[in-house]
Amino acid sequence: MEWKKCYLDVILVPLGFSICMGYHVWLWHKVRTQPFSTVIGTNSRGRRFWVSAIMKDNEKKNILAVQTLRNTIMGSTLMATTSILLCCGLAAVISSTYTIKKPLNDAVYGAHGEFMVALKYVTLLVIFLFSFVCHSLSIRFTNQVNFLINCPPDTSNGVVTPEYVGELLERGFALNTVGNRLFYMAMPLMLWIFGPVLVFLCSATLVPVLYNLDFVFAAAAEKRKSGAEVGGGNEHDCGSV
Repeated sequence: MEWKKCYLDVILVPLGFSICMGYHVWLWHKVRTQPFSTVIGTNSRGRRFWVSAIMKDNEKKNILAVQTLRNTIMGSTLMATTSILLCCGLAAVISSTYTIKKPLNDAVYGAHGEFMVALKYVTLLVIFLFSFVCHSLSIRFTNQVNFLINCPPDTSNGVVTPEYVGELLERGFALNTVGNRLFYMAMPLMLWIFGPVLVFLCSATLVPVLYNLDFVFAAAAEKRKSGAEVGGGNEHDCGSV
């Protein structure tokens, strides 16, 4: 009888979680093997060029660097604050005895016993807690870059180089990306409170949305490539004239 109540949770929730995890494993593989086909890899290369340009002409661009990094820190701070506030709210719900822990029992598909309700809230709590940790570490690395990017390379005896500063910045952005993705994956799990069917539907919807945001499509790349070739041909013709 208990199996009949929770079979939807046992099937649909792991399936939805596997869809999200499988997509991110595939995305990580693409970033490692074909970085310029992804927005993450393309932006990573652009940030390294940005660090090199800022440190090369630091006297004119130091204010720009500080303002840009400050905006990045503000974004990470907002996400970290939101995550820890949600953790506090979930901890309060878990430790309470209110009926909010048993929402709409008759309308929820799947299991809604004491253990299953506790599992839902604890899972959400862990996800948001890891998101908070990732965003906090991202702020740490970005703060280090905020100081080091204004350090002239010729006075640091080759210790603080653009490559080193760029690596620190990439670590900060990588942790920020992981924290954001954990936050996104918590969305389907929040719907688990109202049943496992919504978890699967939200996961199946979330992956195509992320796919359209994570990849540089071939049509756009070909358009840029053809535009560059036309520009190169025009320069060649002008040179011939």
